[in-house]
Amino acid sequence: MHVARLSLTNFRNYRRLDVDLPASPVVVHGENAQGKTNLLESLYLLATTRSHRASGDGELLCHDARGDDLPAARVAAEAQRGRGDVKVEVLLRAEAASGERGEAGPASVRKQVRLNGVPRRSADVVGQINVVLFTAQDIELATGKSALCRRYLDVVNCQLDRDYLRSLQRYQKVLVQRNHLLRLLQEGQAQPDQLEFWDAELVGSGAYVVRQRRRLVEALNGHAREIHRDISGGVEGLEVAYAPSITVDGDLGDIERGFREVLEERRRREVLHGMTLAGPHRDSLSFTVNGTDVTRFGSRGQQQTVVLSLK
Repeated sequence: MHVARLSLTNFRNYRRLDVDLPASPVVVHGENAQGKTNLLESLYLLATTRSHRASGDGELLCHDARGDDLPAARVAAEAQRGRGDVKVEVLLRAEAASGERGEAGPASVRKQVRLNGVPRRSADVVGQINVVLFTAQDIELATGKSALCRRYLDVVNCQLDRDYLRSLQRYQKVLVQRNHLLRLLQEGQAQPDQLEFWDAELVGSGAYVVRQRRRLVEALNGHAREIHRDISGGVEGLEVAYAPSITVDGDLGDIERGFREVLEERRRREVLHGMTLAGPHRDSLSFTVNGTDVTRFGSRGQQQTVVLSLK
């Protein structure tokens, strides 16, 4: 699969850009601040419906376009795939927010995604165009930062499995509600039996996330090990391990039972801390080269080759 045509309007540095991309490898070069990274960001946005570096969609609007009567940006691409060509569009429209008395406030941005010209949910678009993004910041993945490890697993899995994206979104919503209830219990404003419903919801969606992460790491480990051996001239062996906060052995039912047991075991501590202490939101990855923990003892060069092998 490759992106055959990319169109940008009022996106970041670009007022207007249309480019045809050949199937062969493409190298983009230019001076500083000309928009090379923005071009890559637009492809990532089309694949995941999110930017990998913006804190909000408003940052994606070209600065020169903010003075327009109707500030808006459009990113679109036509991709050629084995299962049929596809066109993905992301539309961003700035809307003035009203204050308490009706006066104009800071602009908010409304996002709409389209698949083959039809408005769709973001979850329906993710995975239609697949990308692998490798930036200088990705080196931090090999330092063992759990949040980055989870994000890496999620970005890959969401592009491969639509059910994973739905389960992850459900898990995150349930987690917020369960943590809120734990804080109420901490303050004596709720009853312990109220946790039963949220426990069941958390286990149902979380177990699927854990299983798919385990499967992904098992698949990646074989490929990354071989690639890393080639990069290192055959002298270094890489092992990538999934580091979950619950037992992940067995099938989906086994994971659900193990997850439920951990929640019951830690319930008193969770009420004391006012937060959920086990689940996919506590997962991480570990990396070893020739048996040595790269996150603690690896050189910067080893950390770079580890991440490059994963990507």
